[in-house]
Amino acid sequence: MASSITSKPFLGATKPNSSLSSDLQRLSFASLHISIKPRTLKKLQIEAAGSTFGNYFRVTTFGESHGGGVGCIVDGCPPRIPLSEADLQVDLDRRRPGQSRITTPRKETDTCRLYSGVSEGVTTGTPIHVFVPNTDQRGHDYKEMSIAYRPSHADATYDMKYGVRAVQGGGRSSARETIGRVASGAIAKKILKHFSGTEVLAYVSQVHQVVLPDGSVYHDTVTLDQIESNIVRCPHPEYAEKMIAAIDAVRTRGDSIGGVVTCIVRNAPRGLGSPVFDKLEAELAKAVMSLPATKGFEFGSGFAGTFLTGSEHNDEFFTDEHGTIRTRTNRSGGIQGGISNGEIIKTLSVSRISFCLICFLCFAAIMICFI
Repeated sequence: MASSITSKPFLGATKPNSSLSSDLQRLSFASLHISIKPRTLKKLQIEAAGSTFGNYFRVTTFGESHGGGVGCIVDGCPPRIPLSEADLQVDLDRRRPGQSRITTPRKETDTCRLYSGVSEGVTTGTPIHVFVPNTDQRGHDYKEMSIAYRPSHADATYDMKYGVRAVQGGGRSSARETIGRVASGAIAKKILKHFSGTEVLAYVSQVHQVVLPDGSVYHDTVTLDQIESNIVRCPHPEYAEKMIAAIDAVRTRGDSIGGVVTCIVRNAPRGLGSPVFDKLEAELAKAVMSLPATKGFEFGSGFAGTFLTGSEHNDEFFTDEHGTIRTRTNRSGGIQGGISNGEIIKTLSVSRISFCLICFLCFAAIMICFI
């Protein structure tokens, strides 16, 4: 039913004036009638945007697991940095599925294309667009997802939040989203190497109950070739075989296991990170914890440091032969007070898919470069 609002007389008249014409009298005492039709207000829904990371070096990933393709937009890359598709392809090939029996059997070439931000082999300083098409789209494999949620996946929570989701595969929650991280990480690694000689490496240090003993890998000298020498990407040959055996034993039963990845950063500049909410470990934790299936993150001694007293855990300072202030130990993992101190930055990530996580941990280079 329509409602009405009636105003008081307007034009300033309070009583009839006999000297006015009848038409003007009617005008001066006219009442304003407003009719309002009822309507149903739609609920305003504002969904948080969460596909962009970074401030000065900003990365936005896009695409879904079984859509047309995936990729990233990188904004903030300095100009005149040599960059080609081949530079990115090296790391994308490391992440590529179907390369061994312990990874997903999906067959993708993951061939990247640079559509902007690069001219004649160097960056222009403008946004870089990287695109990787999906060639092995198998949406029919996920028909059951339309009627049943997969345990511990994002199917249910995406429906709860958005009321709609991509039924074909995991959509944005798929590990395929990390292609954009790998491509942008490859760009960041080039910048790091060019300006400060910084090197980022990561390897598998645990698979299920097979744990690489502390001190068995020398972080000062371990190389990428040693890490890439086996399909599990553990630089210790003996433990690599044990890890592969553990994965095979579970895989043949149609099950899966997780593990731990250790990431190290050598020659990181001092002074990275800012108090108090922008601490280096806080930024790194946010980036790595956003990777699929990651459930834990440690720095330096991590949770094991709780078994030590303060005097046992402290990193004593000294001046080396070059007059540089150093620490004799590195239990703090190269970060103190949220700021890098020049020692090797060491982090550990716990994941349900850790033997695949190693392929795209180079994304950590982005945060280290431009925090």
